[in-house]
Amino acid sequence: MNIITISREFGSGGSGGRELGKRLSDLLGYDDYDSEIILAVAQKSGMDAGHVASTLEDHGWKDQALTFRSTLASAAYLRSSTVALLIEQKKVIEHIAALGKDCVIVGRNADVILREYHPFNIFVCASKEAKLKRCMERAPENEKLTERELLRKMKKIDDVRSQTREILSGPAWGQRDAYHITVNTTDWEIKELVPAVAGFTDRWFGKEP
Repeated sequence: MNIITISREFGSGGSGGRELGKRLSDLLGYDDYDSEIILAVAQKSGMDAGHVASTLEDHGWKDQALTFRSTLASAAYLRSSTVALLIEQKKVIEHIAALGKDCVIVGRNADVILREYHPFNIFVCASKEAKLKRCMERAPENEKLTERELLRKMKKIDDVRSQTREILSGPAWGQRDAYHITVNTTDWEIKELVPAVAGFTDRWFGKEP
């Protein structure tokens, strides 16, 4: 079984990790998991999928200097719906791996949660200017933000991803040596990069080029 995980900066490829994950899974014939994880967490928790998504993306751990292990040991934090959802998400990701099928998992700190499975870990980044341009071009008309608002949103989302990773006791989010390859999409379209990324994954998993 081969597992590929994709972590990404917000705006690093328009739909960023989602597009890379889908195109990569299609090319390699792997299962693809992204929003499916949120839907599974929502089903298990009995909550609305939109609420689950917004909670896990915007829970603000900034003032909680905790490891995931100490969080699990704290009854007070276990009563928090946010922590409960984070734990449920971890279980869903572990269940996906236990299925034993080749797959691509986008985000959710799957690289840390599944480290015992030795996944191939990808980090997607881009320049600030490129991320701003993509976000502004692809945003729906009713969600258009100013450049200043977008920068604030980008920082907030990336901060949340970093804070969640700290709770899971993994290497720092975005720390380059935590990933097998870093894909800079500044001057590229995702579809142009997929064949090269697929080649790297095949070589890493020991397949002939």
